[in-house]
Amino acid sequence: MPKKKEEPAKPAAIQLIFQAPDLPTPKVNPRSGKLAVEDETPAVKKERVVKEKAPKEKPQREKAEPEEKESGSTRVDAKRSRRRDTRDNSRRRSSVTESEFLARRESVERTMVVRDKDGRIQIGVLEDGLLVEHYVAQSQGGSLIGNVYLGKVQNVLPSMEAAFVDIGKGRNAVLYSGEVDWEAAETGNQPRRIELALKSGDQVLVQVTKDPVGQKGARLTSQVSLPGRFLVYVPGGNMSGISRKLPESERQRLKQILKTALPEDAGVIVRTAAEGASEEQLIHDVERLKSQWETISEKAKGKAPALLHSEPDLLVKIIRDVFNEDFQTLVVSGETAMATIKDYLESVAPDLVERLSAYTLEEDVFDFYRLGDQIAKALERKVCLPSGGSLVIDRTEAMTVVDVNTGKFIGSGGNLEETVTKNNLEAAEELVRQLRLRDIGGIVVVDFIDMIQESNQEMVRRRLLECLSRDRTKNQVSEI
Repeated sequence: MPKKKEEPAKPAAIQLIFQAPDLPTPKVNPRSGKLAVEDETPAVKKERVVKEKAPKEKPQREKAEPEEKESGSTRVDAKRSRRRDTRDNSRRRSSVTESEFLARRESVERTMVVRDKDGRIQIGVLEDGLLVEHYVAQSQGGSLIGNVYLGKVQNVLPSMEAAFVDIGKGRNAVLYSGEVDWEAAETGNQPRRIELALKSGDQVLVQVTKDPVGQKGARLTSQVSLPGRFLVYVPGGNMSGISRKLPESERQRLKQILKTALPEDAGVIVRTAAEGASEEQLIHDVERLKSQWETISEKAKGKAPALLHSEPDLLVKIIRDVFNEDFQTLVVSGETAMATIKDYLESVAPDLVERLSAYTLEEDVFDFYRLGDQIAKALERKVCLPSGGSLVIDRTEAMTVVDVNTGKFIGSGGNLEETVTKNNLEAAEELVRQLRLRDIGGIVVVDFIDMIQESNQEMVRRRLLECLSRDRTKNQVSEI
Protein backbone atom coordinates (compact mmCIF):
# COMPACT_ATOMS: atom_id res chain seq x y z
CA MET A 1 0.00 0.00 0.00
CA PRO A 2 1.22 3.46 -0.78
CA LYS A 3 2.14 5.53 2.17
CA LYS A 4 0.26 8.72 2.94
CA LYS A 5 2.08 11.89 2.51
CA GLU A 6 2.92 13.52 5.71
CA GLU A 7 1.28 16.95 6.17
CA PRO A 8 3.60 19.84 6.84
CA ALA A 9 3.72 21.11 10.38
CA LYS A 10 1.23 23.93 11.15
CA PRO A 11 2.34 27.21 12.59
CA ALA A 12 1.90 27.79 16.35
CA ALA A 13 -0.80 30.46 15.85
CA ILE A 14 -3.04 28.08 13.97
CA GLN A 15 -2.56 25.43 16.52
CA LEU A 16 -3.70 27.74 19.24
CA ILE A 17 -6.93 28.39 17.41
CA PHE A 18 -7.85 24.77 17.26
CA GLN A 19 -6.95 24.35 20.88
CA ALA A 20 -9.63 26.85 21.95
CA PRO A 21 -12.67 25.43 23.79
CA ASP A 22 -15.55 24.21 21.67
CA LEU A 23 -18.30 26.81 20.98
CA PRO A 24 -21.97 25.79 20.87
CA THR A 25 -23.04 24.72 17.44
CA PRO A 26 -25.53 27.25 15.94
CA LYS A 27 -28.94 25.85 15.16
CA VAL A 28 -30.33 26.27 11.68
CA ASN A 29 -34.05 26.39 10.97
CA PRO A 30 -34.71 23.67 8.38
CA ARG A 31 -37.70 25.54 6.90
CA SER A 32 -36.21 28.97 6.34
CA GLY A 33 -32.57 27.96 6.19
CA LYS A 34 -31.68 30.81 8.52
CA LEU A 35 -30.22 30.86 11.97
CA ALA A 36 -32.73 30.47 14.74
CA VAL A 37 -31.58 33.77 16.30
CA GLU A 38 -32.55 35.68 13.18
CA ASP A 39 -35.99 34.02 13.19
CA GLU A 40 -36.60 34.84 16.85
CA THR A 41 -35.90 38.56 16.50
CA PRO A 42 -38.71 39.43 14.11
CA ALA A 43 -41.03 37.10 15.99
CA VAL A 44 -40.47 39.12 19.13
CA LYS A 45 -41.09 42.33 17.21
CA LYS A 46 -44.33 40.97 15.84
CA GLU A 47 -45.51 40.05 19.31
CA ARG A 48 -44.70 43.56 20.57
CA VAL A 49 -46.58 45.15 17.70
CA VAL A 50 -49.61 43.08 18.51
CA LYS A 51 -49.43 44.00 22.17
CA GLU A 52 -49.03 47.71 21.47
CA LYS A 53 -52.18 47.88 19.36
CA ALA A 54 -55.12 49.48 21.14
CA PRO A 55 -58.31 48.08 19.64
CA LYS A 56 -60.46 50.57 21.61
CA GLU A 57 -61.17 53.04 18.82
CA LYS A 58 -64.48 51.49 17.90
CA PRO A 59 -65.90 51.50 21.46
CA GLN A 60 -64.76 55.14 21.81
CA ARG A 61 -66.72 56.14 18.71
CA GLU A 62 -69.76 54.30 20.00
CA LYS A 63 -69.56 56.19 23.29
CA ALA A 64 -69.11 59.56 21.58
CA GLU A 65 -72.36 59.29 19.61
CA PRO A 66 -74.76 59.05 22.58
CA GLU A 67 -72.87 61.88 24.30
CA GLU A 68 -73.72 64.16 21.37
CA LYS A 69 -77.35 63.08 21.51
CA GLU A 70 -77.60 63.67 25.26
CA SER A 71 -75.76 67.00 25.21
CA GLY A 72 -79.08 68.88 25.48
CA SER A 73 -81.01 71.29 23.31
CA THR A 74 -79.27 72.94 20.38
CA ARG A 75 -81.56 75.95 20.81
CA VAL A 76 -80.45 76.35 24.41
CA ASP A 77 -76.80 76.12 23.36
CA ALA A 78 -77.32 78.65 20.57
CA LYS A 79 -79.10 81.05 22.89
CA ARG A 80 -76.33 80.72 25.46
CA SER A 81 -73.72 81.39 22.76
CA ARG A 82 -75.59 84.50 21.56
CA ARG A 83 -75.79 85.82 25.10
CA ARG A 84 -72.07 85.24 25.60
CA ASP A 85 -71.25 87.04 22.34
CA THR A 86 -73.56 89.90 23.28
CA ARG A 87 -71.86 90.27 26.66
CA ASP A 88 -68.44 90.28 25.01
CA ASN A 89 -69.52 92.92 22.50
CA SER A 90 -71.09 95.06 25.21
CA ARG A 91 -67.89 94.93 27.24
CA ARG A 92 -65.90 96.14 24.26
CA ARG A 93 -68.39 98.90 23.50
CA SER A 94 -67.58 102.17 25.19
CA SER A 95 -70.26 103.66 27.42
CA VAL A 96 -72.07 106.86 26.57
CA THR A 97 -70.47 109.97 28.00
CA GLU A 98 -72.43 112.76 29.66
CA SER A 99 -71.79 115.18 26.79
CA GLU A 100 -72.87 112.67 24.16
CA PHE A 101 -76.02 111.85 26.08
CA LEU A 102 -77.02 115.50 26.46
CA ALA A 103 -76.13 116.31 22.84
CA ARG A 104 -78.26 113.42 21.63
CA ARG A 105 -81.22 114.66 23.68
CA GLU A 106 -80.96 118.38 22.91
CA SER A 107 -80.22 118.05 19.21
CA VAL A 108 -83.76 116.88 18.38
CA GLU A 109 -87.14 118.39 19.23
CA ARG A 110 -89.52 115.53 19.94
CA THR A 111 -93.32 115.65 19.87
CA MET A 112 -95.92 112.91 20.26
CA VAL A 113 -99.32 113.22 18.60
CA VAL A 114 -102.29 110.99 19.55
CA ARG A 115 -105.55 110.80 17.57
CA ASP A 116 -108.59 108.88 18.85
CA LYS A 117 -111.13 108.75 16.03
CA ASP A 118 -113.76 106.24 14.82
CA GLY A 119 -112.68 103.53 17.25
CA ARG A 120 -109.08 103.63 16.08
CA ILE A 121 -106.08 105.10 17.89
CA GLN A 122 -103.12 106.45 15.94
CA ILE A 123 -99.91 107.63 17.55
CA GLY A 124 -97.17 109.55 15.74
CA VAL A 125 -93.68 110.38 17.03
CA LEU A 126 -92.13 113.48 15.46
CA GLU A 127 -88.50 114.59 15.50
CA ASP A 128 -87.90 118.11 14.24
CA GLY A 129 -91.35 118.05 12.67
CA LEU A 130 -90.76 114.82 10.72
CA LEU A 131 -92.66 111.60 11.41
CA VAL A 132 -90.29 108.83 12.52
CA GLU A 133 -92.63 106.32 14.22
CA HIS A 134 -96.29 105.49 13.63
CA TYR A 135 -98.51 103.18 15.70
CA VAL A 136 -102.07 102.09 14.92
CA ALA A 137 -104.44 100.13 17.15
CA GLN A 138 -108.02 99.04 16.62
CA SER A 139 -110.47 99.08 19.49
CA GLN A 140 -111.24 95.42 18.74
CA GLY A 141 -108.79 92.53 18.99
CA GLY A 142 -105.73 93.94 20.67
CA SER A 143 -102.28 92.41 20.70
CA LEU A 144 -101.47 89.38 22.87
CA ILE A 145 -97.84 90.36 23.43
CA GLY A 146 -97.04 90.61 27.13
CA ASN A 147 -100.10 88.66 28.30
CA VAL A 148 -99.47 85.94 30.88
CA TYR A 149 -101.42 82.67 30.59
CA LEU A 150 -101.68 79.42 32.45
CA GLY A 151 -101.44 77.03 29.53
CA LYS A 152 -101.87 73.30 29.09
CA VAL A 153 -99.31 71.31 27.12
CA GLN A 154 -100.97 69.49 24.22
CA ASN A 155 -97.98 67.68 22.73
CA VAL A 156 -94.18 67.77 22.76
CA LEU A 157 -92.03 67.33 19.63
CA PRO A 158 -88.45 66.42 20.62
CA SER A 159 -87.20 66.62 17.01
CA MET A 160 -88.49 70.22 16.78
CA GLU A 161 -87.39 71.03 20.34
CA ALA A 162 -90.79 72.60 20.89
CA ALA A 163 -94.02 72.08 22.80
CA PHE A 164 -97.49 73.18 21.71
CA VAL A 165 -99.51 74.81 24.46
CA ASP A 166 -103.22 75.58 24.65
CA ILE A 167 -103.73 79.11 26.03
CA GLY A 168 -107.43 79.31 25.27
CA LYS A 169 -107.18 81.17 21.97
CA GLY A 170 -108.24 78.36 19.63
CA ARG A 171 -104.91 77.85 17.91
CA ASN A 172 -102.15 76.29 20.00
CA ALA A 173 -99.14 78.45 20.79
CA VAL A 174 -95.55 77.19 20.53
CA LEU A 175 -92.93 77.10 23.27
CA TYR A 176 -89.37 76.38 22.09
CA SER A 177 -86.76 74.83 24.34
CA GLY A 178 -84.68 78.00 24.24
CA GLU A 179 -87.51 79.86 25.99
CA VAL A 180 -88.00 77.35 28.80
CA ASP A 181 -87.11 78.48 32.31
CA TRP A 182 -84.71 75.64 33.07
CA GLU A 183 -84.02 76.83 36.59
CA ALA A 184 -87.68 76.30 37.46
CA ALA A 185 -87.94 73.04 35.45
CA GLU A 186 -87.22 69.96 37.57
CA THR A 187 -84.89 67.96 35.32
CA GLY A 188 -82.23 67.13 37.90
CA ASN A 189 -78.86 66.25 36.43
CA GLN A 190 -80.36 65.23 33.12
CA PRO A 191 -79.61 67.19 29.93
CA ARG A 192 -81.79 70.16 29.07
CA ARG A 193 -84.20 68.58 26.64
CA ILE A 194 -87.77 69.77 26.36
CA GLU A 195 -89.27 66.25 26.48
CA LEU A 196 -87.71 65.85 29.94
CA ALA A 197 -89.13 69.15 31.21
CA LEU A 198 -92.66 69.04 29.76
CA LYS A 199 -95.21 66.32 29.07
CA SER A 200 -98.68 66.30 27.58
CA GLY A 201 -101.23 67.49 30.08
CA ASP A 202 -98.81 69.56 32.18
CA GLN A 203 -99.80 73.06 33.23
CA VAL A 204 -97.21 75.73 32.49
CA LEU A 205 -97.03 79.46 33.17
CA VAL A 206 -96.17 81.27 29.92
CA GLN A 207 -96.03 84.76 28.45
CA VAL A 208 -96.69 85.72 24.82
CA THR A 209 -93.70 87.22 22.99
CA LYS A 210 -95.08 87.22 19.43
CA ASP A 211 -98.61 87.50 18.07
CA PRO A 212 -100.02 84.73 15.84
CA VAL A 213 -99.41 85.33 12.14
CA GLY A 214 -101.32 83.50 9.42
CA GLN A 215 -101.37 79.78 10.21
CA LYS A 216 -98.68 80.14 12.88
CA GLY A 217 -99.70 80.32 16.51
CA ALA A 218 -98.41 82.73 19.10
CA ARG A 219 -94.88 82.32 20.40
CA LEU A 220 -94.37 81.82 24.12
CA THR A 221 -91.74 81.99 26.83
CA SER A 222 -91.80 80.64 30.36
CA GLN A 223 -89.38 83.36 31.50
CA VAL A 224 -91.97 85.91 32.58
CA SER A 225 -91.08 89.62 32.80
CA LEU A 226 -93.34 92.50 33.85
CA PRO A 227 -92.52 95.92 32.35
CA GLY A 228 -92.95 99.06 34.42
CA ARG A 229 -92.32 102.76 33.99
CA PHE A 230 -88.67 102.78 35.04
CA LEU A 231 -87.68 99.11 35.01
CA VAL A 232 -88.64 95.59 33.98
CA TYR A 233 -89.33 93.15 36.82
CA VAL A 234 -88.06 89.58 36.28
CA PRO A 235 -89.50 87.18 38.91
CA GLY A 236 -87.02 84.54 39.98
CA GLY A 237 -84.19 86.27 38.13
CA ASN A 238 -80.76 86.50 39.69
CA MET A 239 -79.25 89.21 37.46
CA SER A 240 -79.85 92.93 37.00
CA GLY A 241 -78.96 95.27 34.17
CA ILE A 242 -79.03 98.96 33.33
CA SER A 243 -79.62 100.52 29.93
CA ARG A 244 -76.38 101.37 28.16
CA LYS A 245 -78.01 104.42 26.62
CA LEU A 246 -77.60 106.17 29.96
CA PRO A 247 -74.37 108.05 30.82
CA GLU A 248 -71.85 106.32 33.06
CA SER A 249 -72.44 108.65 36.03
CA GLU A 250 -76.17 107.90 35.96
CA ARG A 251 -75.52 104.18 35.66
CA GLN A 252 -73.35 104.25 38.78
CA ARG A 253 -76.06 106.14 40.71
CA LEU A 254 -78.71 103.62 39.72
CA LYS A 255 -76.44 100.72 40.68
CA GLN A 256 -76.13 102.08 44.21
CA ILE A 257 -79.93 102.41 44.48
CA LEU A 258 -80.51 98.87 43.23
CA LYS A 259 -78.23 97.41 45.88
CA THR A 260 -80.73 98.39 48.56
CA ALA A 261 -84.04 98.49 46.66
CA LEU A 262 -83.78 95.23 44.73
CA PRO A 263 -85.48 92.15 46.24
CA GLU A 264 -83.37 89.02 46.62
CA ASP A 265 -85.74 86.69 44.75
CA ALA A 266 -86.07 88.79 41.59
CA GLY A 267 -84.06 90.65 38.98
CA VAL A 268 -84.68 93.96 37.23
CA ILE A 269 -83.66 95.66 34.00
CA VAL A 270 -83.48 99.43 34.40
CA ARG A 271 -84.84 101.31 31.40
CA THR A 272 -83.62 104.54 29.83
CA ALA A 273 -86.66 106.31 31.29
CA ALA A 274 -85.14 105.84 34.77
CA GLU A 275 -82.66 108.67 34.08
CA GLY A 276 -83.07 111.12 36.94
CA ALA A 277 -85.58 108.96 38.83
CA SER A 278 -85.37 109.09 42.61
CA GLU A 279 -84.93 106.13 44.91
CA GLU A 280 -88.56 106.41 46.05
CA GLN A 281 -89.82 106.24 42.46
CA LEU A 282 -87.78 103.12 41.72
CA ILE A 283 -88.88 101.42 44.94
CA HIS A 284 -92.51 102.29 44.17
CA ASP A 285 -92.16 100.78 40.70
CA VAL A 286 -90.62 97.60 42.11
CA GLU A 287 -93.33 97.22 44.74
CA ARG A 288 -96.12 97.77 42.20
CA LEU A 289 -94.71 95.13 39.83
CA LYS A 290 -94.06 92.76 42.73
CA SER A 291 -97.73 92.96 43.76
CA GLN A 292 -98.71 92.21 40.16
CA TRP A 293 -96.57 89.08 40.21
CA GLU A 294 -98.10 87.96 43.52
CA THR A 295 -101.57 88.32 41.98
CA ILE A 296 -100.47 86.28 38.96
CA SER A 297 -99.00 83.55 41.17
CA GLU A 298 -102.26 83.33 43.13
CA LYS A 299 -104.33 82.98 39.96
CA ALA A 300 -101.95 80.31 38.63
CA LYS A 301 -103.32 77.84 41.18
CA GLY A 302 -106.47 77.41 39.07
CA LYS A 303 -107.14 75.28 36.01
CA ALA A 304 -105.64 75.80 32.56
CA PRO A 305 -106.08 77.39 30.12
CA ALA A 306 -106.66 80.79 31.76
CA LEU A 307 -105.59 84.43 31.28
CA LEU A 308 -103.66 85.56 34.36
CA HIS A 309 -102.45 89.01 33.36
CA SER A 310 -103.31 91.27 30.44
CA GLU A 311 -101.07 94.02 29.13
CA PRO A 312 -102.68 97.46 28.76
CA ASP A 313 -103.85 98.63 25.35
CA LEU A 314 -101.50 100.18 22.83
CA LEU A 315 -102.13 103.74 24.02
CA VAL A 316 -100.95 103.15 27.58
CA LYS A 317 -98.15 100.85 26.39
CA ILE A 318 -96.66 103.49 24.06
CA ILE A 319 -96.96 106.19 26.72
CA ARG A 320 -95.21 103.91 29.18
CA ASP A 321 -92.45 102.73 26.86
CA VAL A 322 -91.80 105.75 24.61
CA PHE A 323 -92.96 108.98 26.24
CA ASN A 324 -90.34 110.37 28.61
CA GLU A 325 -88.41 113.54 29.45
CA ASP A 326 -87.01 113.72 25.91
CA PHE A 327 -90.39 114.85 24.56
CA GLN A 328 -91.34 118.51 24.72
CA THR A 329 -95.11 118.06 24.23
CA LEU A 330 -97.77 115.35 24.00
CA VAL A 331 -100.72 116.50 21.86
CA VAL A 332 -103.92 114.45 22.26
CA SER A 333 -107.06 114.63 20.12
CA GLY A 334 -109.98 112.81 21.76
CA GLU A 335 -111.58 113.03 25.19
CA THR A 336 -111.34 109.33 25.99
CA ALA A 337 -107.66 109.12 25.07
CA MET A 338 -106.96 112.32 26.98
CA ALA A 339 -108.54 110.97 30.15
CA THR A 340 -106.71 107.63 29.88
CA ILE A 341 -103.30 109.25 29.39
CA LYS A 342 -103.84 111.80 32.15
CA ASP A 343 -104.85 109.16 34.69
CA TYR A 344 -101.84 107.02 33.85
CA LEU A 345 -99.32 109.89 34.03
CA GLU A 346 -100.73 111.15 37.31
CA SER A 347 -100.26 107.73 38.90
CA VAL A 348 -96.88 106.87 37.39
CA ALA A 349 -95.07 110.04 36.23
CA PRO A 350 -96.74 113.16 37.62
CA ASP A 351 -93.83 115.36 36.51
CA LEU A 352 -94.80 114.74 32.85
CA VAL A 353 -98.44 115.82 33.19
CA GLU A 354 -97.52 119.45 32.44
CA ARG A 355 -96.32 118.41 28.96
CA LEU A 356 -99.76 117.05 28.13
CA SER A 357 -101.97 119.30 25.95
CA ALA A 358 -105.42 118.78 24.42
CA TYR A 359 -105.95 119.52 20.72
CA THR A 360 -109.06 121.69 20.30
CA LEU A 361 -108.91 122.96 16.68
CA GLU A 362 -111.47 121.87 14.08
CA GLU A 363 -108.80 120.73 11.64
CA ASP A 364 -107.71 117.11 12.04
CA VAL A 365 -104.61 116.85 14.20
CA PHE A 366 -102.81 114.64 11.67
CA ASP A 367 -103.55 117.12 8.89
CA PHE A 368 -102.31 119.98 11.07
CA TYR A 369 -98.94 118.28 11.50
CA ARG A 370 -98.99 116.96 7.89
CA LEU A 371 -98.64 113.40 9.02
CA GLY A 372 -100.98 111.92 6.41
CA ASP A 373 -98.68 112.86 3.53
CA GLN A 374 -95.65 111.45 5.30
CA ILE A 375 -97.43 108.16 5.97
CA ALA A 376 -98.45 107.91 2.29
CA LYS A 377 -94.86 108.52 1.16
CA ALA A 378 -93.64 105.81 3.51
CA LEU A 379 -95.49 103.26 1.37
CA GLU A 380 -93.64 104.21 -1.81
CA ARG A 381 -90.58 102.43 -3.15
CA LYS A 382 -88.69 105.63 -4.00
CA VAL A 383 -88.01 108.28 -1.37
CA CYS A 384 -86.80 111.74 -2.43
CA LEU A 385 -84.06 113.54 -0.51
CA PRO A 386 -84.16 117.31 0.20
CA SER A 387 -81.32 118.16 -2.22
CA GLY A 388 -82.67 116.13 -5.14
CA GLY A 389 -81.18 112.71 -4.49
CA SER A 390 -83.26 109.62 -3.76
CA LEU A 391 -83.44 106.30 -1.94
CA VAL A 392 -84.79 103.15 -3.57
CA ILE A 393 -85.98 100.62 -0.96
CA ASP A 394 -86.62 97.00 -1.99
CA ARG A 395 -87.74 94.39 0.54
CA THR A 396 -87.08 90.70 -0.10
CA GLU A 397 -87.62 87.56 1.94
CA ALA A 398 -84.06 87.54 3.26
CA MET A 399 -83.13 91.21 3.57
CA THR A 400 -83.89 94.83 2.73
CA VAL A 401 -81.75 96.50 0.06
CA VAL A 402 -81.41 100.29 -0.18
CA ASP A 403 -79.77 102.06 -3.12
CA VAL A 404 -78.59 105.66 -2.82
CA ASN A 405 -78.76 107.84 -5.97
CA THR A 406 -77.75 111.44 -6.60
CA GLY A 407 -80.73 112.00 -8.91
CA LYS A 408 -81.12 115.70 -9.70
CA PHE A 409 -78.55 116.78 -7.12
CA ILE A 410 -75.56 118.33 -8.93
CA GLY A 411 -73.98 120.12 -5.97
CA SER A 412 -73.24 123.77 -5.42
CA GLY A 413 -69.65 124.18 -6.48
CA GLY A 414 -66.66 122.25 -5.26
CA ASN A 415 -65.86 118.84 -6.69
CA LEU A 416 -67.50 115.46 -7.14
CA GLU A 417 -66.27 114.17 -3.76
CA GLU A 418 -68.05 116.99 -1.90
CA THR A 419 -71.25 116.46 -3.88
CA VAL A 420 -71.29 112.72 -3.21
CA THR A 421 -70.50 113.18 0.50
CA LYS A 422 -73.34 115.65 1.02
CA ASN A 423 -75.76 113.32 -0.76
CA ASN A 424 -74.66 110.36 1.39
CA LEU A 425 -75.10 112.38 4.60
CA GLU A 426 -78.67 113.23 3.65
CA ALA A 427 -79.27 109.61 2.68
CA ALA A 428 -77.99 108.34 6.06
CA GLU A 429 -80.46 110.53 7.97
CA GLU A 430 -83.43 109.68 5.75
CA LEU A 431 -82.52 105.99 5.74
CA VAL A 432 -82.79 105.68 9.54
CA ARG A 433 -86.07 107.62 9.49
CA GLN A 434 -87.53 105.24 6.89
CA LEU A 435 -86.36 102.18 8.81
CA ARG A 436 -88.14 103.39 11.94
CA LEU A 437 -91.25 104.58 10.12
CA ARG A 438 -91.65 101.36 8.09
CA ASP A 439 -90.62 99.19 11.04
CA ILE A 440 -87.94 97.41 9.00
CA GLY A 441 -85.70 94.94 10.80
CA GLY A 442 -83.34 92.10 9.98
CA ILE A 443 -80.50 92.51 7.50
CA VAL A 444 -80.39 95.88 5.75
CA VAL A 445 -77.82 96.42 2.98
CA VAL A 446 -77.19 100.04 1.96
CA ASP A 447 -75.31 100.91 -1.23
CA PHE A 448 -73.92 104.40 -0.64
CA ILE A 449 -72.22 106.26 -3.47
CA ASP A 450 -68.47 105.60 -3.50
CA MET A 451 -66.27 108.10 -1.68
CA ILE A 452 -62.49 108.21 -2.11
CA GLN A 453 -61.38 109.97 1.06
CA GLU A 454 -61.51 107.94 4.25
CA SER A 455 -62.43 111.04 6.28
CA ASN A 456 -65.63 111.41 4.27
CA GLN A 457 -66.44 107.72 4.70
CA GLU A 458 -66.01 108.06 8.45
CA MET A 459 -68.22 111.17 8.45
CA VAL A 460 -71.09 109.29 6.81
CA ARG A 461 -70.64 106.35 9.18
CA ARG A 462 -70.75 108.69 12.19
CA ARG A 463 -73.91 110.34 10.97
CA LEU A 464 -75.53 106.94 10.48
CA LEU A 465 -74.63 105.81 14.01
CA GLU A 466 -75.82 109.09 15.49
CA CYS A 467 -79.23 108.72 13.87
CA LEU A 468 -79.48 105.06 14.86
CA SER A 469 -78.79 105.97 18.49
CA ARG A 470 -82.20 107.69 18.63
CA ASP A 471 -83.92 104.41 17.78
CA ARG A 472 -84.94 102.06 20.60
CA THR A 473 -84.27 99.01 18.42
CA LYS A 474 -80.90 97.31 18.85
CA ASN A 475 -78.65 97.62 15.83
CA GLN A 476 -75.20 96.74 14.61
CA VAL A 477 -73.36 98.50 11.78
CA SER A 478 -70.57 96.90 9.77
CA GLU A 479 -68.86 97.67 6.48
CA ILE A 480 -68.74 95.32 3.53
